[in-house]
Amino acid sequence: MKIKEIVTEDKNADIPPRLQQATVGLDRFRDQQFADRIYELNRVMMAAAMADGVSPITIDPESWAGRNNIAAPYTEVEQKILTQAFDAVGSHFTDLNRGNLRSEEVKSTNKVSPIAKYKKNQFGI
Repeated sequence: MKIKEIVTEDKNADIPPRLQQATVGLDRFRDQQFADRIYELNRVMMAAAMADGVSPITIDPESWAGRNNIAAPYTEVEQKILTQAFDAVGSHFTDLNRGNLRSEEVKSTNKVSPIAKYKKNQFGI
């Protein structure tokens, strides 16, 4: 067997006939700007998980993070390190928390347990 028979992705062309015979239902897709194949795959698979093939679905094409990488420093020192690294590489960044590194409970967090209090039986147990 020649290596060309094993490596079938050596050029961007039509699918080889042998591979076409052995497969069913191949769909090739990409985003409009050729920007990020992994992110596009993630969004398409999220939409596929919501779909039933019949009913219409809607999904935002991008999340709040979009096609950006996310770094989450825990301390001021880590924030300074990242800022220095972004500057050194020439990477554009935005501090979404505007310098606030405090972790807080979200307002929807239960302040009281949603579980009913334990009731003793007639024997006090």
